[in-house]
Amino acid sequence: MSIHDHESERHSHGGPQHLHVPASYGRAFALGISLNIAFVAIEAAFGFWSNSVALLADAGHNLSDVLGLMVAWVATFLSARAPSSRYTYGLRGSSILAALFNAMLLLVAMGGIAWEAILRLQKPEPVATMTVMIIAAIGILINALTAWLFASGRKGDLNIRGAYLHMAADAGVSAAVVVAALGIYLTGWLWLDPAVSLLLVGVIFWSTWGLLRDSVAMSLAAVPTNIDLDVVRAYFLDLPGVSTLHDLHVWSMSTTETALTVHLVMPEGYPDDKFLMQIQSDLHDHHGIEHPTIQIETSLDTECKLSAENVV
Repeated sequence: MSIHDHESERHSHGGPQHLHVPASYGRAFALGISLNIAFVAIEAAFGFWSNSVALLADAGHNLSDVLGLMVAWVATFLSARAPSSRYTYGLRGSSILAALFNAMLLLVAMGGIAWEAILRLQKPEPVATMTVMIIAAIGILINALTAWLFASGRKGDLNIRGAYLHMAADAGVSAAVVVAALGIYLTGWLWLDPAVSLLLVGVIFWSTWGLLRDSVAMSLAAVPTNIDLDVVRAYFLDLPGVSTLHDLHVWSMSTTETALTVHLVMPEGYPDDKFLMQIQSDLHDHHGIEHPTIQIETSLDTECKLSAENVV
């Protein structure tokens, strides 16, 4: 006997579809991408003109963010696609791939910035400080606005979190560029420009590492960090009639949805559908698990092939 959310039944009978996707961020993506494309062109032009590696680094980082935002946007569309006979969960896992891609893209961009900054540290060059400060200040406003557009979804969706981190990091880079340019203007220390860039690389790497770690864990079907597997196991064992359980798995179907499978051994037999519906409600309300599948087994004598701890 299995329990699920009956989505396939609703889809096949033309009933109301219930797709677990995040709130629409279409306008946020469109606005963020448009603003950043325009700003990248302006920032790169003035970066070459002012001879600022920090400004050019910020432009390069912004360019990677445009690609990152595009990937994240496409993933939100793919995640909303209905299941098919081949992709029975739809394409919801694409949001995990997008988050992983964005994390790797951020790290590559930071590597490029670090390399350029190290080269410039060895041979500092004059910088048009006032121009750099003005352009970078504009960048702070644009990137902060774009990050704000995604702020509401950064905790509940790793894909949106990736977009948010991209833009928040850019706002930080732009702020540091302003500080570096001001420092050069006041002191004449040309090494401040690449030094601040290196400092920012370290800060952004630290924030990006969490995104990379979580997206890799999701892609490997790890138990989500917000779920305690022992607590879930204890919940099942406390259910009336359940003597033991096995083959318990909890994993992320997407950056916003969690699935579960488990075999419950109930020697006295299957109670009724209300029993399963209550489990479904409890898992959703208390553990954030939207897609449970439960198999009921009644015999203690017939050993399930999946009962061994080392069998998946």
